[in-house]
Amino acid sequence: MTTSVALFTRDLRVHDNPVLTAAHREGDTVVPLFVIDRDLVPDRCPPNRARFLAAALAELDNELRAVGGRLVVRRGEVVDEVDRVVAETGSVKVHLAEDVSGYSRSRADGLRERLRRRDCRVDVHAATVTAVDPELLVPSTGRDHFAVFTPYFRRWSETHRRKPLGKPRALTLPRISGDPLPKPDDLRSGESSPRLAVGGETTGRKLLRDWLSGPLAGYARHSDDLAADATSRLSAYLHFGCLSPTEVVRRVDMSTEGGHAFARQLAWRDFHHQLLAARPDAAWHDYRARPTHWRDDPHAVDAWRDGRTGYPIVDAGMRQLRAEGWMPGRARLIAASFLTKSLRVHWRIGAAHFLYWLVDADLANNQLNWQWVAGTGTDTRPNRALNPLRQAKRYDPAGDYVRRWIPELAHLEGPWIHTPWRIDAGYPAPIIDFVGM
Repeated sequence: MTTSVALFTRDLRVHDNPVLTAAHREGDTVVPLFVIDRDLVPDRCPPNRARFLAAALAELDNELRAVGGRLVVRRGEVVDEVDRVVAETGSVKVHLAEDVSGYSRSRADGLRERLRRRDCRVDVHAATVTAVDPELLVPSTGRDHFAVFTPYFRRWSETHRRKPLGKPRALTLPRISGDPLPKPDDLRSGESSPRLAVGGETTGRKLLRDWLSGPLAGYARHSDDLAADATSRLSAYLHFGCLSPTEVVRRVDMSTEGGHAFARQLAWRDFHHQLLAARPDAAWHDYRARPTHWRDDPHAVDAWRDGRTGYPIVDAGMRQLRAEGWMPGRARLIAASFLTKSLRVHWRIGAAHFLYWLVDADLANNQLNWQWVAGTGTDTRPNRALNPLRQAKRYDPAGDYVRRWIPELAHLEGPWIHTPWRIDAGYPAPIIDFVGM
């Protein structure tokens, strides 16, 4: 009998999982393995992501048990733990998802080098974390990646994507032991968001069904309406791989207005992954260097983090971030532009704060979105800046989003809620002034 290992990383699902499907196809027995990586946990696993991850692993274990398997959990350095599992079971192949960070690539290389000594092959599966293989789409200019989104999106839209894979009907495990499923505090202790979403494939698939059945139709018209809360909230489930991006794209009708707009956001996710695959240093260094003079202003940064800049539209987003570990895309743009373009604070400071609190944050999307706003990334208009009052007037005209997250201003009527300093509402004064506002 042959044994294969399905090493789960950012693909915590049984539906449409090339890693699990290949391990099941090629092995008489399968070890569904997750390693609590001591190189990532706890230092690079903030409390919000620890809570979401623990719930996602529990749901993954339930899904595996429903087909006769279970999740085998080990703790330690990934290469060492996988090597031990291979030695214990005589596995001939290890399957894992391709990812784009420098760490994930070194992990795959380390596995190949170590397991070669045991005549165990490592297969890395593309289009598992993303809908399209990051290396598949390259421009005709000969460059190794697209630097502008619009031509990338055209190619992405035309690219054939595989049909979603079904989950295995039955799994057989070899004799192997594992550690208990982790609790959140086992992964990382500390303050987490009180309204954090519940992680996991079962939860994510229900959210996807609900999204596709109705709200998606109005996405193009309402996604930037902050008070409407009209976005999918699927980003964390995509980040942890509780949902397959390939399946999500295949289930979206791109011929409709809402479907096309939503697919465009999924393409942005793939775009950033292919860019980081080509330029891994862009996680922490400017993709395009600009003659920007960043300011060192710790008091302004603290006010921004705490949601007390004096601009309610900015503060509401930052308070939602603390409360939910999530914020809508428009709120992220407003907050990021305020920090980098208005306060002139380096994008890495804001990106680090988002990485800590956002449950969906990964290096590709988080860092490169911050660079886009800061003018050091792929934006073709690097000097654009978002005026918070104009953004408030356009995307929260009645002030309902601000009222939801800043209750001390809920008594203010209409647009006054966005300028509380003009009527002495007892709200913190703006930390900077905007000309003409």
